[in-house]
Amino acid sequence: MKHLLAIRDLGADDIEAILAMSQQPAPAALSGKGVALYFEKPSARTRNSMEMAVVQLGGHPIYLQQAELGIGARETAEDVARTLGCYHRLIAARVFDHEVLTAMAECQAVPVINMLSGTDHPLQALADLLTIKQLVGRLAGVKVAFVGEGNNVARSLAEACALVGAEFTIASPDGHGFNDPVDGVRQTNDPLEAVTGADIIYTDVWVSMGAQECADRKALFKPFRVDERLMSAAPSASFMHCLPARRGEEVTAAVIDGPRSAVWRQAENRMHSARSAMLWALEAGPQAGQ
Repeated sequence: MKHLLAIRDLGADDIEAILAMSQQPAPAALSGKGVALYFEKPSARTRNSMEMAVVQLGGHPIYLQQAELGIGARETAEDVARTLGCYHRLIAARVFDHEVLTAMAECQAVPVINMLSGTDHPLQALADLLTIKQLVGRLAGVKVAFVGEGNNVARSLAEACALVGAEFTIASPDGHGFNDPVDGVRQTNDPLEAVTGADIIYTDVWVSMGAQECADRKALFKPFRVDERLMSAAPSASFMHCLPARRGEEVTAAVIDGPRSAVWRQAENRMHSARSAMLWALEAGPQAGQ
């Protein structure tokens, strides 16, 4: 059975197949089937992209919140997965603790897809690769510069870039990059060095999921704001952001709303990559209730 909990669950061939399916008409692979969408943390893009992706595949999405399932309080993650597997063809979950996803997947009830956890965001990375390929025309050799914290978005994109042969550089304040190395990734505390000559300049909010918002943090990250000066170091680069954005903090309005911004194409691609990720997972595994 296939689960997509992290980019590490994929190989280069899997990514190639998922990206190819993202650009093809949607088959009715979920006709008459349900997909359980469990949200501990709300998201506009994730809910809308996943629900519409399920509909495009002919399925019926069911939105579930933490209070309805009570994972860890009323029931174990394993029992919830077994129960949902009686009704649904897939489970997708957006959680704080990645171990909830791991426990669900280990039941082998139905395929489990990570819509975001504290450590990984594979669906975002797949949408990002699709966007980069559309913008640049290739993935191998593309230079991606991530300016900001080494969070779940950055890590998943770094791992995805490594698989497809793209060059990934991250510029972060000291102590806010990747705690453990990622193959092929270059880390620096100089944002100008990171973006010089890049094809893609990417950033995210300074306050990631679970991080504490405070004035000291904003002061620490202020030199890492993506503005017109930073963009000028890469004249042909496109700008990307996973959203939501805070104009005036991690990016200026002139950049995110400017002609080099690809954030809305990137947001649309969340739906296409989610659809193809589900198709990839559906290639194996039992039907619901079997």
